[in-house]
Order: sequence, then structure tokens, then C-alpha cells
Amino acid sequence: MTDVLRYTAFSSNPAGGNPAGVVLDASGLDDSDMLAIAAELGYSESAFLTAAPEGLGEAGRAFSIRYFSPKAEVSFCGHATVATAVALGDRIGPGELLFATSVGPVPVTVTEEDGALRATLTSVEPHSEAIAPDDLAEALAALDWPAADLDPALPPRIAYAGARHLVLAAATRERLADLDYDFDRLATLMRRLDLTTLQLAWRESDTVFHVRAPFPVGGVVEDPATGAAAVAFGAYLRELGLVPEESVLTLHQGEDLGRPGVLTVTLRKGDARVRVGGAGARIPD
Repeated sequence: MTDVLRYTAFSSNPAGGNPAGVVLDASGLDDSDMLAIAAELGYSESAFLTAAPEGLGEAGRAFSIRYFSPKAEVSFCGHATVATAVALGDRIGPGELLFATSVGPVPVTVTEEDGALRATLTSVEPHSEAIAPDDLAEALAALDWPAADLDPALPPRIAYAGARHLVLAAATRERLADLDYDFDRLATLMRRLDLTTLQLAWRESDTVFHVRAPFPVGGVVEDPATGAAAVAFGAYLRELGLVPEESVLTLHQGEDLGRPGVLTVTLRKGDARVRVGGAGARIPD
């Protein structure tokens, strides 16, 4: 019988953040088994560990990892990586971990602060690109967001740091809070553009943002806390000169779902990669 753990990421409260299924030994599972477990759990993603490739990382602290939504395999998932790292931290202690993902190696640092574990992952090399005007218009129509409700200071772009996300910035917190979109229409557009989520954002201050992440391609209306989108968003902000090259950003996500979480995004001068970290906690059975 497969041992399936449940952990939340980006919150020390099991009722907050983004829950993920975690299977620490998936060596006996095939793709259909992993998809079935993810679908039964119903979380936006679940993570499955197997042995690391030969020569990767320190023995006992390096693993291969795959991610499944209830609908399909996902190339990379930040919150499930954080949840898995915290689950490993509970078993083998804080320290450095290395995950072999389909998009490249992802290092994670697990620390203990005031008796609670935190995990911080380092993304693969990020980049962003423009979105075609017709595709942007279709995204806004699916969201039922007038173009006039966007923040002109944060232009729409597709950002990548392991998965592709469309960044759309709302001009007001009220616009961000009012999310009632056409699920099938948005999913169709996202599949065509190979998007994992939308990163909807509102800027509260120079370094504080509130974000939401529709995820219809995963069979989930909204992701409560999205690490992959957070690193892509951090890279987007730096690339466009919207934050200093050396920055620590705070992203609040999940408040509108009743599952508040906090994601800390760190940008380092001279390092294109982006770090995102947060607390994690086991969800009681």
C-alpha cells in the first residue's frame, strides 16, 4: 500500500497555504498510479519521489521528483516541492536537498526557525516573453476583466521559471478579489499557449504583492499558493526593472480562498535564478 502524506506549503498552519500530496517512495508506481493518487487527493498537485540519477547530489539527500495534478503531469510545481522538502525535513532533518525535475535540477534548503521548518527552492534559469494582443484579449475575455482594470505599470507577459505563467496585474485589490472566470474558455487558451497558471497580481507596495492563480488546465479553479508562478513573477519583475536587482519580495496568496499563505521571493544580484521559500506543515490524517 502506498504511503501518501499530506502537507501544506507556504503556511505553518495546516489550514492555510497550498496542500499537496507527498509520496516519498514512488518506486513501485507507474504514471497511471500517480495520476490516480493525485486525482483522488484532489489537490492542485501531488509530488512523487524516486531515487536520484547516478551521481546527483549527496546520498540520501538527492531525489528524482515528478508532479501530477488531478488531470495530468506538470513539468514543475513549487508548492509541492516545498511541501516535499518539509516532509523530508521532518524525517532526515534540516539541510540541503537536490531534486531532479523534468526541467532541471532544483536545489532546496530546509531550515528550522522557532521550531518550525521552512524550505527555500532555487529555480531553473528564468525568462519572459511578450503575449500576442489577440491572446491577451482572449485571456481578459475569459476572466471578464476589462483592459482598463489592468495596472499599466506592470505589463502583461508570459513568464517562465520551470513552468509558463501569464502575468496580469490588476489596478486595484478589488479587481483582484473579483474572480469569476469562464473555466473552459480559459483552459482552452492556456493549453494552446502551454500555460500552467495565470499569475494575477496587485501591487500593495514596492516589495509586497497580492496574487491569485487560476489553474483550470489542472482541473482546479484556483491554486491557493503557487511557488512556480512566484519565481517566474520575481524574474519578470526584475527583468522589466520593476524591482531592484537585489530584492526580497513578499507575496500574499490564498486570502480570497480562506487559505492564507506567504511566499518569500528572493532576487540576488548577479544570479539569474530566483528563490522562493516559506513554511510548511503536515496536515493531520
